[in-house]
Amino acid sequence: MTKSKIGTMEAIMLVLTIIITHTISALPREILVSTKSATIINLIFVSILAILFSYLIVRLMKNFVGCDLIDISEYLGGKVFKNIVGIIFIAYFLFSSSILLRNFCESIKIIYYPMTNIIFIIAFFVLAVCSANRLDFNASLKTNLLIVPLVLASILFLFFANMNNFTPQRAFPIFGDGLFHTFVLGLGNLASFGGICFLYFLPPYLKEPEKLKKIALVSIVLSAIYLMLCVATLLFMFSFFINTNEITPLYNATRYIEFGSFFQRLESIFLLIWILAYACYLSITSKFAMNIFKKLTHIETKKPLIDIFGLLIFGIALLPKNYAISDQFETEIYPYLVLGITFCLGFSVLILASLMKKKSKKLSANTEHL
Repeated sequence: MTKSKIGTMEAIMLVLTIIITHTISALPREILVSTKSATIINLIFVSILAILFSYLIVRLMKNFVGCDLIDISEYLGGKVFKNIVGIIFIAYFLFSSSILLRNFCESIKIIYYPMTNIIFIIAFFVLAVCSANRLDFNASLKTNLLIVPLVLASILFLFFANMNNFTPQRAFPIFGDGLFHTFVLGLGNLASFGGICFLYFLPPYLKEPEKLKKIALVSIVLSAIYLMLCVATLLFMFSFFINTNEITPLYNATRYIEFGSFFQRLESIFLLIWILAYACYLSITSKFAMNIFKKLTHIETKKPLIDIFGLLIFGIALLPKNYAISDQFETEIYPYLVLGITFCLGFSVLILASLMKKKSKKLSANTEHL
């Protein structure tokens, strides 16, 4: 386990990974569809809620030093409940990452390889992930530590390079369809912060577990800034994105970047960076899924699981018959999975386990008093 300990910056980039990969595909489009011109105000609102939520998670996990959600689930409901929670998170990691991979591969196929079978594009990612997973747990995180800042820089560059194409008036009316749509119906955009789920599993891997609070707050703040830059770029540039099913809208924004006659058509560089980000994301989620499975089954090594989990990702990614079905999962089902599993299930386990521990402490204190 000592070889798998990770630093604070690696952990921060780890939490950022989920929102980055989801943003590259359909997330900005769906946020714009739900809140329209009020998107910026809505994102500020849900970002504050996400920060408060992550802070509560850290406070509750202080009651179980060095434990992750699987250990806490066993404390709360025994081995049966532990297995149920573990299987739910394994399925969540595998299904969400596989469908996101399918959507991204569909985008690559449409943009660059229209005559190539989607199977070969998906297989390329799966082979890369299986190869990466044979390395130490820290290897993927160190690579991610390099790739995520590149993605953040690319989005920052995308925003400022396109400022001459902005129409700020598209942000009006500032409350879009009204306060109810912005602050009540818009609460669903809290699902954008799916990276919070990693906070449940980080403590056993941290070199400095006491810095979990810093990791949570910094990663969520960076996620909020990153997401607002992505959405603001699209909102100010393309009003038609609010009513369209455009594939990878951020990629379209890269086509407008020009610096004289020499620096043009920079979208290939952006796509390369995003491909590396997706590979890191798949490697990290599959490794967490394997580690949870290892904890549930008590196997000594996860090496036999690498190819099995790789085949599972490959098979799940091929389940949708076409892009429309996989896109429907990402836009209509995935947000509810995030809200249900990350924000409801995980948080409920922490609250109930904390209450149980508090009650047991009171009972033991009363017993000693007697």
